[in-house]
Amino acid sequence: MTGLAPVASAHDAQSGQWYLEAMKAEEMWEVSTGEGIKVAVIDSGVDPSSPSLSDRVLPGKDFSRAPGDENDDDDGHGTTMAELIAGSGKDGTLKGLAPDAKIIPYRTTLVGMKGADTEKDHLGEAIRAAADSDAQIISMSLGGAPYPKIKTAVEYAAKKGKLLFAAMGNEGDGKNELNYPAAYPDVAGVAALDRNGKVAKYSTHGEETTLSGPGVDIPGWCDAKLERYCSQGGTSAATAIASASAALIWSKHPKWTSNQVLRVLMQLGDHHNDPSKYVGYGAVRPRLNLLENKGDPGDPDISPLTGERTLHTKPDKPKSQSKDSAKGDAPDKVKVADSHSGDGNGWVLPAVGIAAGIVILAGCGFAVVRLRRN
Repeated sequence: MTGLAPVASAHDAQSGQWYLEAMKAEEMWEVSTGEGIKVAVIDSGVDPSSPSLSDRVLPGKDFSRAPGDENDDDDGHGTTMAELIAGSGKDGTLKGLAPDAKIIPYRTTLVGMKGADTEKDHLGEAIRAAADSDAQIISMSLGGAPYPKIKTAVEYAAKKGKLLFAAMGNEGDGKNELNYPAAYPDVAGVAALDRNGKVAKYSTHGEETTLSGPGVDIPGWCDAKLERYCSQGGTSAATAIASASAALIWSKHPKWTSNQVLRVLMQLGDHHNDPSKYVGYGAVRPRLNLLENKGDPGDPDISPLTGERTLHTKPDKPKSQSKDSAKGDAPDKVKVADSHSGDGNGWVLPAVGIAAGIVILAGCGFAVVRLRRN
């Protein structure tokens, strides 16, 4: 991992948010700002004292057993993810892609967290709590080894109608080990792209990749002091931006289910006809739905990830159907290509002084039960 490079004070961080223009955020906000959508951010905590998050953070819960509560963030990671999703941009701080969404923070145990209980699994508890809340989306910019309680918690959340996103990980140029919960069937795993639409060299890849989002050279808080932003990135940021993309679409279509929102995002990806183990169905492009009304939501009860009925299960009906019919015009995810990039014509703009695949990582620590911030 590389060190953190200071890029901006808290008064001009938006100058580094290159993807907002590339994704046509200003135009999308004329249609949807994420209003009415709540996103559970399971991370290192979310500090509501950031000007960007004023009046945007709702009560959550702390499962880390570390000093403080869910509003304490010992390294700024969770706070950054919350801002990327729903930040107001006040005083030049980060502007969220879904600025009128609300954040519900759940703090879980992370290695390096002072005073945290690292002997037990707390991510599973956090996922269940988020599933029982009124959050529609669960965003998890972390990952690690599989754990039975996390798996059952993910399944529980999916059946409760939650849309789950998780970071694929930042080991694509190394061990490239599967990261959980991203690799679980009911979770949309998110890879990281640079401003050319190329997958970041470090982005962990595999058939579990569902979508990809901006994840290179993204501003984030340098530490818990919230004094300045640093050049960061990784699949963490990509996951937060994917979650915000879902919030924009769901806000426009409040009667849709989690399955329908995700199905449309998958259909609108620039690799929807040739899903790749590197980028999944491609870059998140909510503008195609918001501005051009593209995307077929399909069956509200059938998961586009598994082809199984996750919602409103009835004993007199088949529990599943073919994956192809479940996904509408999105092909079977297992049939992946080896492409390393998007088509370059989606949300991306021409490169400005950055080469494809440059590794710019957050430099954060690793988390419990082999979980790590991604």
